[in-house]
Amino acid sequence: MARTKESEILRKTVEFVKSCLRDESWGHGWQHARRVWRTSLRIAEKEGVKVDLLVLQLAALLHDVEDRKIRGKCRSVEAFLRELELEKKRIDHVLEIVRNISFKGAAVPDNMKSTEGKIVQDADRLDALGAIGIARCFATGAILGRSIHDPKAKPESHRSPEEYRNSKSTSINHFYEKLLHLKDRLHTRTARKAAENRHRFMVRFLEKFFEEWEGKDL
Repeated sequence: MARTKESEILRKTVEFVKSCLRDESWGHGWQHARRVWRTSLRIAEKEGVKVDLLVLQLAALLHDVEDRKIRGKCRSVEAFLRELELEKKRIDHVLEIVRNISFKGAAVPDNMKSTEGKIVQDADRLDALGAIGIARCFATGAILGRSIHDPKAKPESHRSPEEYRNSKSTSINHFYEKLLHLKDRLHTRTARKAAENRHRFMVRFLEKFFEEWEGKDL
């Protein structure tokens, strides 16, 4: 596929994703998609692996358009990709990534097969770690009506996507139910290296949070 045609496909995709996600305040908006897009390209470059860069970029940009919290605001990813007149093989590849990228519970194994998918999944998970991950956690928790913390509510290890989706847990428990698991579920050396510092930052945040919660810093 000619470079100019690929550039036009990406331009249209950026505009589509912006229109779908611009007003989202869940931490899954356009700026999140943009970070995942850029991080995916950095990981691919640093890993030095051969990938379909168009599939990689489309999957990174489109990965949250059909998220359950956003679904219905835009036409489906499949319908959009068909409008771009992509080859069926590429459409199927992007859809496979988009539909398998999400974390589905601490006790649920991942099912990402392709190198492109593993890179995009790593980029998405890196954005759930560190300072940005903390900010996104509490932004989403507020919209879902979650308490910040309830000492009586214990974290759960969800055994199915349904259990994970239907959880009514607190924002602090979300760290123990998802975020602190992510560094050990990354695929690439590049992402694992970046995740170490982000993970440590979250651990320090939680230590400080509980210190202040109990008033032990006085």
